[in-house]
Amino acid sequence: MEYVLAPSILSADFKVLGEQMKMTEEAGAKYLHFDVMDGMFVPSISFGMPVLKSIHGATGQVMDAHLMVQEPIRYVEAFGKAGADIVTVHLEACKDIRRTIREIHGCGMKAGLSVCPKTDVKETEGLLKEIDMLLIMSVHPGFGGQKFIPESLEKIRKARSMAREQGLDLDIQVDGGIYHDNVRDVLDAGVNIVVAGSAVFNGNPAENTRKFMEILENYG
Repeated sequence: MEYVLAPSILSADFKVLGEQMKMTEEAGAKYLHFDVMDGMFVPSISFGMPVLKSIHGATGQVMDAHLMVQEPIRYVEAFGKAGADIVTVHLEACKDIRRTIREIHGCGMKAGLSVCPKTDVKETEGLLKEIDMLLIMSVHPGFGGQKFIPESLEKIRKARSMAREQGLDLDIQVDGGIYHDNVRDVLDAGVNIVVAGSAVFNGNPAENTRKFMEILENYG
């Protein structure tokens, strides 16, 4: 199983965003995570397609768009045209989750499914064969810099167990409160894609990324 770091640009310095993206890529981060918020599904508003489109191609990283928006099916095609490689939507935000997943695949992208801390991961069990990645939120979505919710570890273990029971080598991503000192805990639980925001971009992004990559590359 490949272990991947996905720096979240929500914590980046937008005055030098391109430079910081490149620093994370050169230090080994294969993904770049976009936390898209609409002010409805979550209280905050962040950024959307124009930002993704403007930086697409500035690095060779996988563009990983996490849509924390109500009825994200409305925006799937636009994110595909803007350059997203993966679009992750929330189970709680979709009236017809299977239709939304089909729309993502139909636009040529990988489909991710995310659940909030209060949602039982068991609710995703019947959807695992239809998605490419499951995202476990380890903080309440909407704000950066929150503390990791310890109960998330059990959700991750349960998700990995469900995937194995179905014979799936499913990518499981975690987002929220991940730092160098607790990343091994989520890896042990079953995560293989790690989202980190402030732990990457606060300070020296290259050095912080290298510290994460050393842990991921030597894990197991």
